Amino acid sequence: MTEIILIRHGQANSGASDEAGYDRLSDLGHRQAAWLGEWLQSTDPHFDRVITGTLTRQRQTAHSMGFAPTGEDARLNELTYFALAQAMEAQHGVAAPDTAQEFSHYMPQVIAHWAEDRLADVPETFGSFHTRITTMIDEIASQHGRSMLVTSGGVIGMIMRHVLGLDTHSMTRMMLRTHNSSVHRLRHVHGQLVLDSFNATPHLDAKDRAHARTFI
Repeated sequence: MTEIILIRHGQANSGASDEAGYDRLSDLGHRQAAWLGEWLQSTDPHFDRVITGTLTRQRQTAHSMGFAPTGEDARLNELTYFALAQAMEAQHGVAAPDTAQEFSHYMPQVIAHWAEDRLADVPETFGSFHTRITTMIDEIASQHGRSMLVTSGGVIGMIMRHVLGLDTHSMTRMMLRTHNSSVHRLRHVHGQLVLDSFNATPHLDAKDRAHARTFI
């Protein structure tokens, strides 16, 4: 049987204004990852492969979990949010918001414009993003054993779109609800990928860890 465990990275530097500044775990992000690693070690710690993207926050998450990556795959890297936000403001006059509530309305607009090819001169088209993610996950699904993929929220959202047949708006809503350090389980059954669980955070269930449930 083939099982794929998707892990979203721990909380990154959410106060950053560009990709380089964002791409490192916060102190809380390291703790989230360490707690997740402890939980995995206490349940079923064996993985045939542990693969991260090439982003610092993804690598740091794996190491803080206590798992040494067996490989890296740039196809697990996140969508280029800051470039999309800059294009959204420059081309459509919609600036990035300052609050989480506003962001929940803003992000679906950005993804919709991107998916409709209404954002020009961005590093990657929506179609290219879709292709690299679906190609990657189908390749992993063709391998036997258990794979851990340490990645990001947008990638997980696109995988959910691929597996569940979601439209773009539904995909974006799932992205917005994806916790830092969350666990998502897929199985390859009867020739297709199926979702076993989404957005699990059992390592944060204790009352004294309620503050550690973060999205951004």
